[in-house]
This record gives sequence, C-alpha cells and structure tokens, in this order.
Amino acid sequence: MEPELLAPDSAMATQGSPAVSVMVLIPCYNEELTIGQVVREFRAKLPSATICVFDNNSSDRTADEATAAGAMLLCERRQGKGYVVQSMFHRLDADVYIMVDGDGTYPAEAVDDLIAPILAGEADMVVGSRLHTDSHSRFRLLNRVGNRLFLTILNRLFNVQLTDILSGYRAFNRKFVKDMPLFSHGFEIETELTIKALQRGHRVVEVPVDLGSRPEGSFSKIRLLQDGLLILNTILALFRDYKPLTFFALLGSVLIIAGIIPGVVVIVEYLRTGLVLRFPSAILAVGCISAGMLLFVSGLIIHTITRRFQELDHKLQLLSEDLLQQINKPLGRQRVTMIKTSERAEAHPRG
Repeated sequence: MEPELLAPDSAMATQGSPAVSVMVLIPCYNEELTIGQVVREFRAKLPSATICVFDNNSSDRTADEATAAGAMLLCERRQGKGYVVQSMFHRLDADVYIMVDGDGTYPAEAVDDLIAPILAGEADMVVGSRLHTDSHSRFRLLNRVGNRLFLTILNRLFNVQLTDILSGYRAFNRKFVKDMPLFSHGFEIETELTIKALQRGHRVVEVPVDLGSRPEGSFSKIRLLQDGLLILNTILALFRDYKPLTFFALLGSVLIIAGIIPGVVVIVEYLRTGLVLRFPSAILAVGCISAGMLLFVSGLIIHTITRRFQELDHKLQLLSEDLLQQINKPLGRQRVTMIKTSERAEAHPRG
C-alpha cells in the first residue's frame, strides 16, 4: 500500500515572491536528550515551517520528547537512516525541505543561509559544510580523518572540489526530492545524495556551518569500521555505475600491467635461448592481458548503454516537466477565476 502523501499546512513568504511551504525533516534514533531542543530551536527560526520527526524504532523517549516540543511525529520501521530519508522524501510534500540530524550538533542559526540559495533558485541542494575553511567544527580525531579520507577519494574519482560529503545538514528543493532515486539503507545515504546530485546535473552549493559537540550522555550511532566500509563501497559502486568506462579501464590497466611484467621476462628469455622455460609465467601473462582487454571492452559497452539511459532519463524529466506545466495552467486559471469571483462578491455584497 502506498503511504499517504503529507503536505504542510503552513507556508512562509519571501519578499517579492509567493508563499512557499517549508518542512524541517529530522531523522531520529534514540535522541531523547536532544530532540526536544532541536525542534524548539528550528521552530524559533522558522515559525511557519512544518517540523517532522521521523522516529526509527527508538527505545527511549525520543517520540514523546518530539511531540511535546510540537513536532509532527512519523515512524519508519525499517532500521537505518537511508530508509528514513527514502520515506521522508516519498511521503512528504513541500517546496523547500531542510534535513538535519536530531543530535543537536547542527546550529539552527545557519538555516537561513542554508535555504537562501534554494529560495533564490540558485541551487537544488545546499550542503552545510562542516569542513569548510570558514567553519569551526568540533570533530573527534577519527571522524575528522575519515571524513577527509572519503572526501579526497570522491573528489579525485569524480573530479569535483567539494568540502563535505557526509554532512547531515542539507536543504533541497521539491524537484530534487521527487526526482532523486535513493537505495542506501544506512549512514551511506549522504554519500549517495551527493554523488547522484552531481551526476544527475543538479546544482549543489555548500555553505559553512559549525558542528557542535554532543551533550553529555548522548552517543553517536555511527560504527566507524562497518559504516566506513559501507561508505567506501557506496563511493566505488556509484563510480562504477556513473563512470563505467573509467572504472573498468582502471581495472583493465592494472591487469594488463600485471600481465606485461611476467610476459616481458618470458619474451626476453625466449629471445635469448629460443625456448619458453616459464610456462606458468607465460600463461599468467596471457591471462592477465586478455582479462584486462576484456575489461576495457566491457567498460566501453556499459558506458554506451549508460549514456543512452542518461539521455532517456533526461527526456523523461523534460516530459514530466511539460506535463506538470500543462496540468498547472488550468489550475492556475481556475485559481485566478475563484479569486476574482471572491473579490467581486466582496465588492458587491448582496442586500
């Protein structure tokens, strides 16, 4: 059964533009010490926004604290932050979405800077960068090292210059949320969001934010080794999916080089003696070089197929936008007619 699509009752207006609906999305798992304060801080900064807390099977009083602070409480039974984000994007409807962790480490004061590029139409996703040169974030040593490592790998593989790929503080427009296919289950969801945003042509902007410390008694849910391997696997898997020619060419090059080394030894020995004395080396060389060339060809074929699917996806997006425009035109005319009718009724009340 499809979940019910929920839309906010409130909206915020910006100068010179119509009112836009804003939702603050807070994924939570056992954050009873901080969730209430997070909801109240964002309520103070965005009084007209709808604040939704997604509880992911918490065993403490997270749900009670969230509702007591005035948040809309929703639940996701599948365990994992990735599942929560998928559910949030699928079930909720707004013009602007703000996603923030419920651990109280991200400042609500930065939310205006976060949504400004979205409201101005300059970005599809805005990332609150904890590693920006203008940020003063409080990281544990291992977390800082891990973030820098994954950031360097992603920037090198995808030839970009990002400063933070794992931030849980982000803003999105509606088109991004409804068009983004997500499949991650856990904390690798931010990596998937970042890579797919770049590869699908979305506009990504980073703004500096200062990461704070967790309060005493609050603990991170990230498992450094296990989640680190999941994040690395996600980066490599998406690199394979979106850049198959480069991925398979690199693997093929490694195999060809590995085959050339013993192959040269066999050839030099043959030229000197006229005999092939190292049959295992010869077989290894032929096998590695053949496998490397096969990977090259496979990468080329997959690259061609991927490019065609990208063109098809682009055409489908254009078709979807055209259909939405055709649907919205009569709705807009109907709305204008209703407004004019209401104004005439107010100007000429019945006796």
